[in-house]
Amino acid sequence: MSFSVVRKSSETLGDSPSLREEEGYDAGVPKLSLYYYPSCYYCGMVRRTIDQLRFDIELRDIHQERKWRDELIAARGRRTVPVLRIETDDGRVEWMGESRDIIHHLELLAGQG
Repeated sequence: MSFSVVRKSSETLGDSPSLREEEGYDAGVPKLSLYYYPSCYYCGMVRRTIDQLRFDIELRDIHQERKWRDELIAARGRRTVPVLRIETDDGRVEWMGESRDIIHHLELLAGQG
C-alpha cells in the first residue's frame, strides 16, 4: 500500500505548516489515527516519530476515552497499544500494531524508509 504524506501533529507542533496547506496535497491521503496511552513506552517511541516526521495523525488515548478503547478491542480483539488505524478515501480500514512496524510504515510514507 502506498500513500502520499500529510504532515503535522497539531498537538505538538503548534503552527507549523502541514502538507495540506502546501502545494501538491493529495486528497487521496489516508486518515491516520494512533491508539495509545501516555505512559506506554512503545507509544512514546511512535509519538516521537510522528513529531519528527510532522505527520497529521489523530491521537486517541484509550485510557481517556472509553469509545477509543472499545473501538480498538472490537477491531483487534484486545487493547494492546500502540496501534495505527489507516482509513483510505474509499472507506477501507487497516489496523497496524507493533511500534517498530508503525515507525517503519511512517518512515516509508515520509520517503525515509
